Amino acid sequence: MSKKKYYAHETAVIDDNCIIGRDTKIWHFSHIMPNCDIGEACNIGQNVVVSPEVKLGSNVKVQNNVSIYTGVVCEDDVFLGPSMVFTNVINPRSAVNRRGKYAITNVKKGASIGANATIICGNDIGEYALIGAGAVVTKSIKPYALIVGNPARQIGWVSEYGHRLTFDENNEAVCPESNQEYKLDSKGDIVERIR
Repeated sequence: MSKKKYYAHETAVIDDNCIIGRDTKIWHFSHIMPNCDIGEACNIGQNVVVSPEVKLGSNVKVQNNVSIYTGVVCEDDVFLGPSMVFTNVINPRSAVNRRGKYAITNVKKGASIGANATIICGNDIGEYALIGAGAVVTKSIKPYALIVGNPARQIGWVSEYGHRLTFDENNEAVCPESNQEYKLDSKGDIVERIR
């Protein structure tokens, strides 16, 4: 019998047909439900529920008390803050069964979602976007966008390292930590990394 290549605390429950990558850690009282696909080097905090068929890329960090519902896909390097919330049905009713009609929510590479934020289903989160604590996201979010509030609104742009970007007269900015360079498009609408 081969040894597991991931760590699961003795109180964690891992259901059948799950794929769990090398060096992933699953902590106290967390439940990984059937047919999940979890990448390498993930950290699944305490009291986390990963619902059936959820896909998590590599190096995803899930903090305590997060439920990742069916229909959510997180790419590599995503951060999910403590007690943040995903939904997967727009109009839930206890007496109406909507299983199999879940909306899809894609969280793109490098995005971070702050503590107690809520992501309404069917809204994608762009690459490296930063969602502030407590924000309520009701529409899709652009790559590198800095988002706060209820309802959530964009107040700026961030670098891949999570620093707020200040653009000059040429619509260019430099991350103060990484020295990576960014540029806004001609409408000042979408940021892209240029170096």
